[in-house]
Amino acid sequence: MDAFYASVEMARHPELRDVPMFVGGSTRGVVLSANYPARRFGITSGMPTSRARRMCPQVAVVHPDFDHYTAVSAGIAEIFDTVTDRVEMASIDEAFIDLTTALRRLGGDPVAIGERLRAQVMDEQGIACSVGIGPSKFIAKLASKQAKPDGLVWITADQVIGFLHPLPVEAIWGVGEATAGKLHRLGLESVRDVANTSKATLQRALGDGQGGLLFDLAWGRDDRSVLVREPAEHSVGSQETFGRDTDDPALVVTEILRMADRTAGRMRAQEMVGRTVTLSVRFADFTTITRTGTLKAYTDRTNDIYAEALRLFERLGLQRARIRRIGVRVEKLVPKTETYQQPALDEPARGWGEAEEAIDRAVLRFGPQAVQRARLARRADVLTAAG
Repeated sequence: MDAFYASVEMARHPELRDVPMFVGGSTRGVVLSANYPARRFGITSGMPTSRARRMCPQVAVVHPDFDHYTAVSAGIAEIFDTVTDRVEMASIDEAFIDLTTALRRLGGDPVAIGERLRAQVMDEQGIACSVGIGPSKFIAKLASKQAKPDGLVWITADQVIGFLHPLPVEAIWGVGEATAGKLHRLGLESVRDVANTSKATLQRALGDGQGGLLFDLAWGRDDRSVLVREPAEHSVGSQETFGRDTDDPALVVTEILRMADRTAGRMRAQEMVGRTVTLSVRFADFTTITRTGTLKAYTDRTNDIYAEALRLFERLGLQRARIRRIGVRVEKLVPKTETYQQPALDEPARGWGEAEEAIDRAVLRFGPQAVQRARLARRADVLTAAG
């Protein structure tokens, strides 16, 4: 994400978009994130706030809200989960996504997926997302830097050397100020210079491990895989906080359908199914209740999850209770390949399952607004989304 903390604050405070602004602490602190208007004055991350104020006296300073930044990051991770579960959140504002299974399952091409994710992050979170696509984590990271601000760059395998070699040595992953100084003393200024230096020479100068790694990276070789953290108990869910507390049952039921649809889509992206459905309701006084039900069979279908969540909601028997947030979650997931789903007697041979998979492919290609259930076409007044 581009200038993440600053971008999140501009999404919350649109009046700050076109004025110099940075996120930072006290006058003795440092700049954590600066927007692009502030950068035009020379303000950068890590700069003392006192110096930043001197460089731009009219700059707006926003104190950091780390809880909110974490919630936004979690919401963005949920968007990535709609494509695949092969996601590594490298930091609060950076992720690596392995698209191998997603491309095989849904078809399309990497650019379509990247553009869809960029559009969805902007639509749901209001912030820009730069995407780099490449055959390895190293190349994808460099491509994402080239894509800033708010763009997409795809480097194919046969383009790697031409893209990589003109870059300065500082572009190589792991080359900081000290290592760059050693390389410069060897007369190495570009990645091409490093690639044309023998591995033995680099290892003598930098050590066996680092010298060998830099030689491989200079030739675009990086076999590191996306690191996916396995949860102790797999579950997928989504929740919405209403912009205003509501006692409108129709609005709440529509949001339950939306949350069920979003949850089912993430399950299909991860090729997981489940039987345990949990509904959570937070009221205007911030009290929360949860109810859980078990389906007869494993499923990844919106209709099944929605029907159970709706049943749980109706059993609450709420009378004009003002609701702040609604959530739907499916727990104790298992891989779809490990279950057999017996079709019901009244279920057509080709029905909702095939339809929802077709919707997934359309959404992947054309974006989240391409195909919607009629009931969800009118989006509710929602303040935040998090899972």
